[in-house]
Amino acid sequence: MGDMGKLYARIFYQAGWTKINVCDLPDKYDTLKAEFPNLNVLENGHLVSRRSDFIIYSVEAKFIDQVVKQYGPSTKVGAIVGGQTSVKAPEIKAFEAYLPPDVQIVTCHSMHGPSVSPKGQPLILIRHRATDAAFRLAERILGTTGSSLVYLTAADHDRITADTQAATHLAFKAMGTAWQTRTAYPWRDPRYVGGIDNVKVAMTLRIYSNKWHVYGGLALLNPAARVQIQQYAKSVEELFSLMIQERGDEFRARVLKGRAYVFADAQMRPLLLADTLLDQYTLSTPTGTPEAGAKVGALPNSHLSLLAMVDCWYQLQLNPYHHLICQTPPFRLWLGITEFLFRNDVLLEQAIQAALYCKELRSDDLAFVAAASGWAQTILQGHFDSYQARFEATQAFFKDQLDAGRKLSAQIIETVASHL
Repeated sequence: MGDMGKLYARIFYQAGWTKINVCDLPDKYDTLKAEFPNLNVLENGHLVSRRSDFIIYSVEAKFIDQVVKQYGPSTKVGAIVGGQTSVKAPEIKAFEAYLPPDVQIVTCHSMHGPSVSPKGQPLILIRHRATDAAFRLAERILGTTGSSLVYLTAADHDRITADTQAATHLAFKAMGTAWQTRTAYPWRDPRYVGGIDNVKVAMTLRIYSNKWHVYGGLALLNPAARVQIQQYAKSVEELFSLMIQERGDEFRARVLKGRAYVFADAQMRPLLLADTLLDQYTLSTPTGTPEAGAKVGALPNSHLSLLAMVDCWYQLQLNPYHHLICQTPPFRLWLGITEFLFRNDVLLEQAIQAALYCKELRSDDLAFVAAASGWAQTILQGHFDSYQARFEATQAFFKDQLDAGRKLSAQIIETVASHL
């Protein structure tokens, strides 16, 4: 009964599934009973498992093995069991190891956080070990969320979520850490106010308004994610190297080669984001109003984070449009602003010129390069403690604006969803 568990419990109850057994850690029992008087709050997972016909493990990915090992043997005969972890390989391994053989396994993954309405959002449904009747029941229950059900295998889920989330999350985390390093709040800087940067700022704050483990499990436990993360950091470093040497022809050729690959067929599609939406939401007022005389959006921006993303996709020969069926709100918005930049010749040329020749940007871009490299090293080392410490240090820097950022990003996500 963490954030996602509570979200689903409320949805199921409102949909008419009134016999809902829930639990959390023993020391949260009394608080949980007071918060959910209409649910059957139990002391532990054994009591939930022995009497429930449909069971969801909604725990951090790094704990899934030990939690299933502890409570799995108590599972009711013939029950359906699933989980909400962001990485399915360790989850399925734990289910196969510790659940009785008569138990059905139908697992899932909501492609959104607890503060986003599940209606219309993708919900991955994985039939790993289940009869037709059991699978139809799982569909029926999870269908009450109003989500768009997407059917995958566990292996396909991990590969696609790595493709859509790994580098996306790294970019937002690195931007936040770079701003922390520079002790700069971007909504107070005219360079980061307006257009594309409104989305960058809002979604970075959204990432850091959540708990670190929401992103840590995917990054550290999904082997496919490491390939993306390593390449993104490499693309950032190599593009920056060309920038500081002002090797304009090589830099431009590399950027345009990435554009030609990723957006070859994009001209046939409408833009994911409209410019009116990009300018609609900002934290720049009232606390972040640029100083008198500063023209919002007038200063150049290299958009190194976006140039490197397209280069990363090109180097890995990935087409991000192929995975929109499993999109998360951050991924759709990230692809949207990247597309917006690369499909506008004027904006892209401005970014290239700024990247190569605007010396005022060097310190900001250097901070981003260092942050992306640091995050990549932390993830590739596989240390949860280091990941948590790095995440929470940046989170603390933005603490006074996290609520505002969460609300702003939620408004952007809701507006985008309403135009799908």
